[in-house]
Amino acid sequence: MKTNPTFRALNFAAMLALGGATFAAHAADAEHPAVKRAFSAPPSADLVYAIKAKQHGITINGTATVQWRAGDGKYSVAAESRAPIFGKILETRSEGAIDDYGLAPVSFMEKRFRKEATTASFKRDTRTISFSVGDETYPIKGGEQDRVSIQWQLAANARATPEKFKPGSEWAYFVAARRNAEQWVFKVVKTETISVGGSDISALHLVRQTADDKDSQVDLWLAPTMDWYPVRVVFKDADGDYVDQTLDKFTKK
Repeated sequence: MKTNPTFRALNFAAMLALGGATFAAHAADAEHPAVKRAFSAPPSADLVYAIKAKQHGITINGTATVQWRAGDGKYSVAAESRAPIFGKILETRSEGAIDDYGLAPVSFMEKRFRKEATTASFKRDTRTISFSVGDETYPIKGGEQDRVSIQWQLAANARATPEKFKPGSEWAYFVAARRNAEQWVFKVVKTETISVGGSDISALHLVRQTADDKDSQVDLWLAPTMDWYPVRVVFKDADGDYVDQTLDKFTKK
C-alpha cells in the first residue's frame, strides 16, 4: 500500500529527524567518524513548532511538539506531530546517556501512522548498533547519533564552542536511522534572521552536505541567543517537495 503523501511529508518534520531519506550505506563501507568535541547541552525545554509542507502539489499545515531533557548524565528527546483531520501521525523518541562524546543514544524509536514502531538499539555492552528492521549492524566507536539526537548534539557542540562554528566549517557525525546508518556532514553557511513567535532573532544556518543531487537536503538553524535551540528545520527532496518547520514557542524546564 502506498503511503499517503500527507503522512510522508510530515514524518520528517515531526521528529526533527534531519533527513528522512532512505540510506544506502552498508556497514562494511560506511564512513564512521568518532570525534570528541566540547559539549554543553541546552537547558531542558518543551518546544512547539509550526509546520508547512508541500508534497505532490498538496499544501499541508501542522504542528510538532518536542520535549528535550538533559541532566544527571542522561538525556531524552520525545517528539510527535499532528495534522488537522488525521490527528497524531508520528511519534519518535531518543534516549540515552551523556558521555565524553556528548549524547550517547541507547535507543531510538519511530512510530509512523498506521505502521509498527521501529527501533535502533545502541548496545553499549557489545558496542554495536542494531535495528528491529533489517540485519545491518554497525560498530560503536564513540559519538554516534540517531535522526532525533543529531540536531541536539550539534546544538550542544555549537553552544560549547561557538567560535568554531564559523562559515565554511564542516561537522561530521555518524547517524543511525530506522534500519541502517551513514555519515552526515553539516556545513556552516552564515548567520541569518529567523522569525520565532513573531520576533526576529539571529540564527546560524547549517546545511547537510550531499554527494548526489538525488540526496535529500537538510537545513538547520540554531539560535545563539536562545541557548542554541533548533529554531528552524527545512527538508527538501530533489523533486521540489519540502517540509519547513519553525519554532513558535518554548518553555524551559
